[in-house]
Amino acid sequence: MHQSTHDSVDYRIHPPVDNAALNTLFAAAWPGHTPVDFTAQLTHSLLYVCAYTAQTDLIGFVNVAWDGGIHAFLLDTTVHPAWQRRGVGRELVQRATVAARRRGIDWLHVDYEPGLDAFYRACGFTPTLAGLIRLNGSA
Repeated sequence: MHQSTHDSVDYRIHPPVDNAALNTLFAAAWPGHTPVDFTAQLTHSLLYVCAYTAQTDLIGFVNVAWDGGIHAFLLDTTVHPAWQRRGVGRELVQRATVAARRRGIDWLHVDYEPGLDAFYRACGFTPTLAGLIRLNGSA
């Protein structure tokens, strides 16, 4: 497990993290979040990065899923609202990018809503065309 500190935030790659902490973070950051069991998702991830305060509160998370080969997918970039606009999200994405590269990933993909375009461009992503089909309900 790799640890380092940036502006009083401790970033950890693939630390043990429990459902309660993740659901608390997601509930604060995503209105309408319904608690879920993250166990299967985390078990099948290539890696994930968590950000903690000095008091060990989880304030940020990003997941890197993968295809078992050279493609990985950035998912669920989440920062607690009290910590947004302080560089935590960019740092999470940067650390996930470096860690994925070290694990042999050649292509890192991310899908996002238009309002997040500037954020992901600042993280080094280039917009591309992509397709999407919603499989569980109406769009």
